[in-house]
Amino acid sequence: MKHVHTILAAVVGTFAFGGMAVQAETLRLGDFQSTSHIVSVEGTSKWMTAVEEATDGAITFEHFPSQQAAKSKAQLDAVNNGILDAALLGASYHADALPLNSVVGLPGFYGTAEQGTVALQTMLADGPLRDEILAAGVTPIFGFVLPPYQVLAKSRLGMPTDWDALDVRTSGSTQAMTARALGAVGISIPGPEVYTAVERGRLDAVLFPLASVPGYKLNEVVSHISTNGSFGGYSFIMVVRTDLFDSFSDDVRANMLRLGGETAVHVAQAQDASVSGLIDEWTAQGIDTYQFTAEELATVTDALGAVSVDWAERLEIDQANAVLELYRSLTSE
Repeated sequence: MKHVHTILAAVVGTFAFGGMAVQAETLRLGDFQSTSHIVSVEGTSKWMTAVEEATDGAITFEHFPSQQAAKSKAQLDAVNNGILDAALLGASYHADALPLNSVVGLPGFYGTAEQGTVALQTMLADGPLRDEILAAGVTPIFGFVLPPYQVLAKSRLGMPTDWDALDVRTSGSTQAMTARALGAVGISIPGPEVYTAVERGRLDAVLFPLASVPGYKLNEVVSHISTNGSFGGYSFIMVVRTDLFDSFSDDVRANMLRLGGETAVHVAQAQDASVSGLIDEWTAQGIDTYQFTAEELATVTDALGAVSVDWAERLEIDQANAVLELYRSLTSE
């Protein structure tokens, strides 16, 4: 069954590519973002189009955005089960299979999406992060991060005492540790479900990257948004089932990887560029877009200091400390 739909999806006909005739292959690609989200517009969709053009149609895609083929947390299983051939994974949704990749969720590291993306791409090229993805049956093509998470709420949150016992949306177990360190309760809810959870009062606050807010219209349900916090990050990893990827020609694989690297940096830069404009827009709408004071920032940073140590200890994986130190080094450059 693993290869059934790949065979069914293959387009009859041949294309000249790399000096030889090859049969066209249509990849079913799963995604939990909407096609209007900046991650899709400047990332996933852009990469698919580039690959189709670079391979002269030898590789095409059937895109399943907005959880059409599988829920956020089931994208990896869908690839392994043959429902999909490829997927844009939200790494934090797959912490059980990809525990070391959850390092990106730790607070206080990168300051821009581009900085974090360059670090992630380096770690996906070789080492423990790449190895555990391969062990999950898929090959990483490229990865990128969202801008640092900020807090969105219905009241201004500053000192840790403001966070006490609040229900805060987090994305995965690593970020839940961040919420707990501030005295809050971390609740893991997929992005597409956050709007309703805030609107109905299930959540008091949300940890979210600002560039992604428009995609979920969260500015409609909150009144305060921080702009200079660093409550962790979030990584996306484009993967293709390994046996399928390995069956492609050298030229096809090289093009997918090269274009992936270019797309990763592009979507990171696009997100960074969008943030300042969004802040101005929300301020004009009457939302309190605020910066933590120096005292608040120092107190919050101090409270979050133990999260990274706790993360490494809880994983009980030999490479955890090495991964943490490499990540710290790369995001300090």
